[in-house]
Amino acid sequence: MSDVFDRLIGQDRAVSAMRQYARHPVHAYLFSGPVGSSLHDTVVSFAAALQCPQHGCGRCEVCRLVLSGNDTDVYFAERAGLSWRIDELREADRVSRRRPLGDGYQIVILEDIELTTTGAAPSSAALLKSLEEPPVRTIFLLTAQDVPAALDTVVSRCVHMKLKGLSEGELEEILRQEGASDETARSAALAANGNVQRARVLVRDPALAQRIVQWQSVPKRLKGTPASASTIAIEISQALDDAIAPLMQMQDEEMEHLVADAREMGQRPVANRKDIEAQFKREQRRFRIDELRFGLSALTNVYREQLVEGLDEADIGEARSRQRVSTSLRAIDSVAKTTQRLSLNIDEGLLLNDLMLSLMEL
Repeated sequence: MSDVFDRLIGQDRAVSAMRQYARHPVHAYLFSGPVGSSLHDTVVSFAAALQCPQHGCGRCEVCRLVLSGNDTDVYFAERAGLSWRIDELREADRVSRRRPLGDGYQIVILEDIELTTTGAAPSSAALLKSLEEPPVRTIFLLTAQDVPAALDTVVSRCVHMKLKGLSEGELEEILRQEGASDETARSAALAANGNVQRARVLVRDPALAQRIVQWQSVPKRLKGTPASASTIAIEISQALDDAIAPLMQMQDEEMEHLVADAREMGQRPVANRKDIEAQFKREQRRFRIDELRFGLSALTNVYREQLVEGLDEADIGEARSRQRVSTSLRAIDSVAKTTQRLSLNIDEGLLLNDLMLSLMEL
């Protein structure tokens, strides 16, 4: 690694800015960008550059500690639920007021700050208070996929850097740099929908192609009976269990590294192990939802192909083709409604079963 920013493929403009800010930092930065646009990698790399005496060389002990998650002056705030709670942000504020143990800064990282505007008791005011009165040697690094208008005042207290979504080619390059073969990198990048974290899991998943075929075969396998719909829903749910296995393996390996690093530093338990495990659970849930979105997208493409074929044949005047067009449109609408319901935290099995029954009835 020539420096800590080398792994941020496709973010040249943001990287150029961060190289300058690492030398002359201010008290708060907000990084925003679409799902999977390297937001997490970006804040970790920037934190390393801020702490490094050489502004992110990638080779020194300071960089190693930050990149491995073992710098005691780099604090990742954790949330327990779907939204940030006020007490969680107060804890982050408390940490922000500690004196750094090392020669660098006290860095506080809060991810997904758009979730301070949601829930029964929005907590964005608590975040704003922390940003308005920061200690001299504290730097806040914030991330958000979307920045709602309710956060305008928070944004005004930060340097706002926007990351762009990653193309399939950029994802391929990242995966090849990390050791994947050309074919594997291409397949994973295609299925990752611009999400680098998801791509890193898929590159280790030999069953990816099989799951794509499973989704694509749904229309032909629906036999017009509730039993067939239920069987397909169960099979897809089981495939999702298999799909998450590589992620769980990566998490196990990460925990092993953390344990080894803790021992090397003379610590017996891993600091904040419960928080790390809770984060792993959230990552698993997010990956599962992304996998469902990907499958639903593959299914939509099948019905779109049927729609195009039906439209071509309907021009000739075949009544059967017009019926095919109507059926395809209704199927696409059913899949779209299911995709929207993913954000409602509905039971996965029920969601899939409802979809298969609705498609069976078309």
